[in-house]
Order: sequence, then C-alpha cells, then structure tokens
Amino acid sequence: MTGSSTHGGKTVLHPVSDLAAAKAVYAALLGVPPQTDSSYYVGFDAAGQQIGLVPAGGPQGLTSPVTYWHVPDIEAKLAELTAAGATVQQATHDVGGGRLVATVTDLDGNVLGLLQDS
Repeated sequence: MTGSSTHGGKTVLHPVSDLAAAKAVYAALLGVPPQTDSSYYVGFDAAGQQIGLVPAGGPQGLTSPVTYWHVPDIEAKLAELTAAGATVQQATHDVGGGRLVATVTDLDGNVLGLLQDS
C-alpha cells in the first residue's frame, strides 16, 4: 500500500432510460431539486452525496449504477488497484473543471469508479 486513501464513495451514477421520469423519481426520493440539469446529465446533491442520472448509460456505457470513490491521487490509486488485480476499464480523463475520473473492474467484473477533484 502506498498510503493513498479514499474519501469515501460519495458519487453514484445511475444509467436511466427516461431522464425526465427518472429526474422526478430521484427528486421525490432525495427531497431536493437537481443541482445540475442538462440533457446528458442530471445531478443531485443530497447531504453531501452526489447522485447522477446518465441517459442510456452515457459515454461510459453504464449498464448498472457505479459508485465513484473520491481519492486524493487517482494515478496512485489506479496503480494500487491494478497491482492488486483490478483491470483498468476506462483510463483517467478530465470530465470538466479539472475533475478526473477513471474506472476499473475487480476480479468479478464489478465496476469501481475513481474520482479526483483538483
């Protein structure tokens, strides 16, 4: 271990087939309106938990919800995970505003997301 840690799984992205309908359901569930509301992403902030709705799985090709673990050093965490046997699914890339994301799969094919804010 390199000492790199996580700040927790604070962001969960959900693929949805009908963005408008899903937005209404999640607004009712969370009791807050969306913080971000666009045709390609609807995001909610509920007590520090980020919930994102991605139509048709978005460019990530999500087929099920993915939890993004917030980390201080995404490259160090990727190195730890691959050394432990995980496989990089989507390499580190900037999704805007200096936010870096990447995904790996564990040995059973579960997708784990990593997120680093600048």
